[in-house]
Amino acid sequence: MKASFSKKEKLKSKKLIEQLFAEGKSVSAYPLRLIFMETAFIEDVKLKVGVSVSKRNFKKAVDRNRIKRLLRESYRLQKHLYFNNITTQYAFMILYIGNDKPIYKHLETKMKLLFEQFLIKVSKN
Repeated sequence: MKASFSKKEKLKSKKLIEQLFAEGKSVSAYPLRLIFMETAFIEDVKLKVGVSVSKRNFKKAVDRNRIKRLLRESYRLQKHLYFNNITTQYAFMILYIGNDKPIYKHLETKMKLLFEQFLIKVSKN
């Protein structure tokens, strides 16, 4: 798995996003929450990922966009460490649920913790 975040890997399907929030399972590592669901894609990708930041907590679009950029970059750099060996396809939504603007290093450590919790939860099932 390359350290890139291509167009194929982005979660854009409105129907799939609604299904993810309705039926998906979640793990949390404050200030992040990962909602995931096992699914099947036409493309040959293992994961489709979306990121979201609450408009309630961050009124300015500039702040929301910066946090989303940090989340995508953190995911991009760490996905090959955690998801090279998975065989099933998943849809992910990474939510930032904190109230303060994050620092990248802090976000990076929380993302690692989040992915570890995801792998533990998936291996139990």
